[in-house]
Amino acid sequence: MQIHADVDLKPYTTFRVAAKAASLVVAGSAADIAEVLDSGSKPALILGGGSNILFTQDVDGLVLVNRIEGRDVVATLDDHVIVRFGAGESWHECVRWTVDNGWGGLENLALIPGTTGAAPMQNIGAYGVEQMACFHELTAMDRATGETMTFDAPRCRFGYRESVFKHELRDRMIITSVSYRLSTKPVINASYADVGNELASRDLSSPSIRDVFDAVVAIRRRKLPDPAVIGNAGSFFKNPVVDHRVYLDVCRIHGGEVPHYPQADGSVKVPAAWLIDRCGWKGYRRGDAGVHEHQALVIVNHGDATGEELLALSYDIQQSVRDRFGIDLEREVNVW
Repeated sequence: MQIHADVDLKPYTTFRVAAKAASLVVAGSAADIAEVLDSGSKPALILGGGSNILFTQDVDGLVLVNRIEGRDVVATLDDHVIVRFGAGESWHECVRWTVDNGWGGLENLALIPGTTGAAPMQNIGAYGVEQMACFHELTAMDRATGETMTFDAPRCRFGYRESVFKHELRDRMIITSVSYRLSTKPVINASYADVGNELASRDLSSPSIRDVFDAVVAIRRRKLPDPAVIGNAGSFFKNPVVDHRVYLDVCRIHGGEVPHYPQADGSVKVPAAWLIDRCGWKGYRRGDAGVHEHQALVIVNHGDATGEELLALSYDIQQSVRDRFGIDLEREVNVW
């Protein structure tokens, strides 16, 4: 394992903006991470797939890239299995593996970029499912002490795109593995309109988890830009969850009903993409910084945009939504 100096970070992130790390090391195992910590080289930043970060400046310290691999069946129960993934595994490939084996629960989360270690940190979700629904536990290493700790779901304190690792334990723990409890007798979730419509268009009245997986992949490929083709980090903003009175105000401003998702506590989730689109941002371009032409929730780097330019564009989008609808959009992407 070698620590490299003065490393270009562009290949390590999906936004592909110019930034450098003073030093960088790639860890392929928990033992590698322990070796780095024991050496006294404390990482300034941990990267997985780099699919949820925007660099606006260089990293004046050590960047540790987590590439821990591994896919294992930890336990087989009557109607469930518990599987464990190394934190550096590709999330999408792990989802594909579970579907190939007939284990249900993660199929709606297909084609989300990034690594498995980022999944619980962000509590990723899509098409009516969040990863916490199948989450079993994770292991993580304390940066300060090198101690390995186990976190179950309550200890992770999951919320909408939230976990304890984004707050109290931010910059403290390095996730090394993640485990999920998956069903061997899966129940299909096609409650999300896009998924249901895609399945119906394929004349699938009794879809399998493979059918749902394929439908989600097709939807995402139609709607979302491929980071390998154009720099982006997927959804830049969270969908705002607002008081019902705020939702009614948005309807009044718009002059009719708007897309919404009622929540159990009486609040309402409003699609951020709809709000941004109504403010005229879809397809907007300012130099090489822009908003995707088919999905207003995605800010894109057309080539040589800087992190500062992309961040400035995001501020302008937030301000316009605030001015028109009185709603504050919260970033989903981390900014360095």
